[in-house]
Amino acid sequence: MRQINNIVLHCTAGPQTQTAAQVVSYHRHVLGWKAPGYHYIVEPDGHVTCALPESQVANGAKGHNSDSIHISYIGGVDAKGKGIDNRTQAQKEALVRILRELRTRYPRARILGHRDIASKDTNGNGIIDPWERVKECPCFDAIPEYRNI
Repeated sequence: MRQINNIVLHCTAGPQTQTAAQVVSYHRHVLGWKAPGYHYIVEPDGHVTCALPESQVANGAKGHNSDSIHISYIGGVDAKGKGIDNRTQAQKEALVRILRELRTRYPRARILGHRDIASKDTNGNGIIDPWERVKECPCFDAIPEYRNI
Protein backbone atom coordinates (compact mmCIF):
# COMPACT_ATOMS: atom_id res chain seq x y z
CA MET A 1 0.00 0.00 0.00
CA ARG A 2 1.25 3.47 -0.88
CA GLN A 3 1.77 6.06 1.84
CA ILE A 4 -0.50 8.99 0.98
CA ASN A 5 0.69 12.40 2.18
CA ASN A 6 -1.32 14.62 -0.19
CA ILE A 7 -4.80 14.83 -1.62
CA VAL A 8 -4.42 17.16 -4.57
CA LEU A 9 -7.32 19.02 -6.21
CA HIS A 10 -7.24 19.84 -9.92
CA CYS A 11 -9.41 21.21 -12.68
CA THR A 12 -9.35 19.73 -16.17
CA ALA A 13 -8.83 23.20 -17.69
CA GLY A 14 -11.38 22.31 -20.34
CA PRO A 15 -15.03 22.97 -21.07
CA GLN A 16 -17.69 21.63 -18.76
CA THR A 17 -18.99 19.61 -21.68
CA GLN A 18 -16.06 17.19 -21.33
CA THR A 19 -16.68 13.75 -19.93
CA ALA A 20 -14.42 11.81 -17.59
CA ALA A 21 -13.83 9.29 -20.39
CA GLN A 22 -12.64 12.07 -22.71
CA VAL A 23 -10.23 13.36 -20.08
CA VAL A 24 -8.74 9.90 -19.51
CA SER A 25 -8.51 9.29 -23.27
CA TYR A 26 -6.70 12.60 -23.74
CA HIS A 27 -4.16 11.72 -21.05
CA ARG A 28 -3.49 8.27 -22.48
CA HIS A 29 -3.75 8.76 -26.24
CA VAL A 30 -2.80 12.40 -26.84
CA LEU A 31 -0.30 12.95 -24.03
CA GLY A 32 0.87 9.31 -24.12
CA TRP A 33 0.72 8.80 -20.36
CA LYS A 34 0.50 5.23 -19.06
CA ALA A 35 -1.76 6.41 -16.23
CA PRO A 36 -4.29 9.26 -16.25
CA GLY A 37 -3.61 12.39 -14.26
CA TYR A 38 -6.38 11.80 -11.73
CA HIS A 39 -7.74 9.05 -9.53
CA TYR A 40 -11.19 10.65 -9.48
CA ILE A 41 -12.95 12.99 -11.89
CA VAL A 42 -16.05 14.96 -10.85
CA GLU A 43 -18.44 15.73 -13.70
CA PRO A 44 -20.70 18.82 -13.72
CA ASP A 45 -23.70 16.80 -12.52
CA GLY A 46 -21.69 15.64 -9.48
CA HIS A 47 -21.05 12.11 -10.75
CA VAL A 48 -17.64 10.90 -9.54
CA THR A 49 -15.74 8.60 -11.88
CA CYS A 50 -12.86 6.51 -10.60
CA ALA A 51 -10.24 6.89 -13.34
CA LEU A 52 -7.50 4.97 -11.54
CA PRO A 53 -7.40 2.83 -8.40
CA GLU A 54 -5.88 4.58 -5.39
CA SER A 55 -3.25 1.85 -5.17
CA GLN A 56 -1.77 3.05 -8.47
CA VAL A 57 0.23 6.22 -9.12
CA ALA A 58 -1.54 8.90 -11.18
CA ASN A 59 0.25 11.44 -13.36
CA GLY A 60 -1.17 14.53 -11.61
CA ALA A 61 1.67 16.70 -10.26
CA LYS A 62 5.26 16.21 -11.32
CA GLY A 63 7.43 15.12 -8.42
CA HIS A 64 4.41 14.53 -6.14
CA ASN A 65 2.64 11.52 -7.58
CA SER A 66 3.95 8.58 -5.59
CA ASP A 67 2.46 9.85 -2.33
CA SER A 68 -0.65 11.63 -3.63
CA ILE A 69 -4.27 11.01 -4.55
CA HIS A 70 -5.44 13.32 -7.36
CA ILE A 71 -9.02 14.55 -7.82
CA SER A 72 -10.18 16.81 -10.65
CA TYR A 73 -13.41 18.56 -11.45
CA ILE A 74 -14.35 19.07 -15.07
CA GLY A 75 -14.02 22.74 -15.95
CA GLY A 76 -11.85 25.48 -14.53
CA VAL A 77 -11.71 27.78 -17.56
CA ASP A 78 -14.07 30.23 -19.18
CA ALA A 79 -14.94 30.36 -22.90
CA LYS A 80 -11.65 32.17 -23.62
CA GLY A 81 -9.55 29.63 -21.71
CA LYS A 82 -8.96 31.89 -18.70
CA GLY A 83 -8.90 30.22 -15.29
CA ILE A 84 -12.18 30.53 -13.40
CA ASP A 85 -13.87 28.72 -10.55
CA ASN A 86 -16.89 27.44 -12.45
CA ARG A 87 -17.64 24.42 -10.29
CA THR A 88 -21.32 23.60 -10.23
CA GLN A 89 -23.07 23.17 -6.90
CA ALA A 90 -23.21 19.44 -7.61
CA GLN A 91 -19.43 19.38 -8.13
CA LYS A 92 -18.82 21.30 -4.91
CA GLU A 93 -20.97 18.84 -2.96
CA ALA A 94 -19.34 15.82 -4.61
CA LEU A 95 -15.86 17.16 -3.85
CA VAL A 96 -16.72 17.51 -0.17
CA ARG A 97 -18.11 13.95 -0.11
CA ILE A 98 -15.06 12.39 -1.76
CA LEU A 99 -12.66 14.42 0.39
CA ARG A 100 -14.41 13.30 3.58
CA GLU A 101 -14.25 9.71 2.39
CA LEU A 102 -10.54 10.01 1.54
CA ARG A 103 -9.86 11.71 4.87
CA THR A 104 -11.09 8.57 6.67
CA ARG A 105 -8.53 6.47 4.75
CA TYR A 106 -5.71 9.02 4.85
CA PRO A 107 -6.23 11.09 8.01
CA ARG A 108 -2.77 12.70 7.91
CA ALA A 109 -2.80 13.69 4.25
CA ARG A 110 -2.78 17.39 3.36
CA ILE A 111 -5.63 18.61 1.17
CA LEU A 112 -4.34 21.19 -1.29
CA GLY A 113 -4.58 22.44 -4.83
CA HIS A 114 -2.26 21.56 -7.70
CA ARG A 115 -1.04 25.16 -7.71
CA ASP A 116 -0.08 24.84 -4.04
CA ILE A 117 2.09 21.78 -4.58
CA ALA A 118 3.53 22.84 -7.97
CA SER A 119 4.59 26.34 -6.87
CA LYS A 120 7.25 27.58 -4.47
CA ASP A 121 6.99 30.14 -1.68
CA THR A 122 9.73 32.37 -3.09
CA ASN A 123 9.34 35.20 -0.57
CA GLY A 124 9.30 32.85 2.44
CA ASN A 125 6.06 34.14 3.98
CA GLY A 126 4.62 30.64 4.43
CA ILE A 127 1.98 30.85 1.70
CA ILE A 128 1.94 30.64 -2.07
CA ASP A 129 1.00 34.15 -3.15
CA PRO A 130 -0.80 34.66 -6.49
CA TRP A 131 2.38 35.95 -8.20
CA GLU A 132 4.28 32.82 -7.09
CA ARG A 133 1.88 30.39 -8.76
CA VAL A 134 3.13 28.49 -11.79
CA LYS A 135 -0.48 27.61 -12.62
CA GLU A 136 -3.97 28.47 -11.40
CA CYS A 137 -5.25 24.90 -11.16
CA PRO A 138 -7.72 24.20 -9.54
CA CYS A 139 -8.80 27.87 -9.94
CA PHE A 140 -9.90 28.23 -6.31
CA ASP A 141 -8.15 28.19 -2.92
CA ALA A 142 -8.40 24.54 -1.90
CA ILE A 143 -6.44 24.81 1.36
CA PRO A 144 -8.78 27.24 3.17
CA GLU A 145 -11.90 25.84 1.52
CA TYR A 146 -11.29 22.32 2.80
CA ARG A 147 -9.34 23.03 6.01
CA ASN A 148 -12.16 21.65 8.18
CA ILE A 149 -12.34 18.27 6.47
